[in-house]
Amino acid sequence: ALIFAVFLSNPAPVCVLDEVDAPLDDANVDRYCRMLAEMRRLTETRFLVITHNALTMSRMDRLYGVTMAERGVSQLVSVDLVGAEQLIAAE
Repeated sequence: ALIFAVFLSNPAPVCVLDEVDAPLDDANVDRYCRMLAEMRRLTETRFLVITHNALTMSRMDRLYGVTMAERGVSQLVSVDLVGAEQLIAAE
């Protein structure tokens, strides 16, 4: 709540939130994601959210991750969830 209050009074261009949702239960993760969406609507801040929470990931526009397709070789993976939803809707 403190982070969001600061951004409402003085929005920054970028905000990195690292595992903020980790200690939250599902109901509070939902509240957190709704607040994040509201902050995006009210400000021009870009939020970079680092998380392992599936509920939070499902509410993001784009996901980035690292996978190891073969031993010792990491590969960056990017998924545009908004674009994927549009592709599904077009079918």
